[in-house]
Amino acid sequence: MTTVAGLNVSRETSERIDALKRLVSKWNPHINLIARGDIPKIDDRHIANSAELARFLPASGCRYVDLGSGGGFPGLVVAILRADRNAMTDVHLIESDARKCAFLATAAREIGLKLTVHNARIEDVPPLHADFLSARALAPLSTLLSYALRHGAAQAVSLFLKGRAVAEEVVQARADWSFNVEIFPLAAHLGGNVVRVTDVRRRCA
Repeated sequence: MTTVAGLNVSRETSERIDALKRLVSKWNPHINLIARGDIPKIDDRHIANSAELARFLPASGCRYVDLGSGGGFPGLVVAILRADRNAMTDVHLIESDARKCAFLATAAREIGLKLTVHNARIEDVPPLHADFLSARALAPLSTLLSYALRHGAAQAVSLFLKGRAVAEEVVQARADWSFNVEIFPLAAHLGGNVVRVTDVRRRCA
């Protein structure tokens, strides 16, 4: 066993994480999956943050949707960790950029993950009825809540990775939305947070 972001994982999973890092490094000069300067810091800046979301998912049996998947953070990392635990997770990645979708599909195939990549705008994908949703560096919280309402099941849990301004975003979002929220600081990123949102409802005008 080895450790990824504080989680004990198998050697196979560690090798899958390493394969993902190699693929990101290979593709990044061509389609800008992450900031060029982040390549040397990919473990702390991207892998560890993404891995922390896996702690919030149940032991098995759920549908997980990553919104605006981009370079696969957090979606591909969560999918790898779920596969490590044979967690029977139905994984969907939504990304509007065709080149990034090509990367996501290639990475999933080469790493050995079973998942679905949707090459479309989030608002154009038919509702996916997810049990858990995630997003990272995608949009203000208010916009993310509209996506969660579209693609979440009745008791869906949304897990959004946010920075230091999260409290301000929560205040702004409450003007249009009713929701329950918990904020958990990221262990791997000073100032970063996991925003856990449930019971999302649009306020009446």
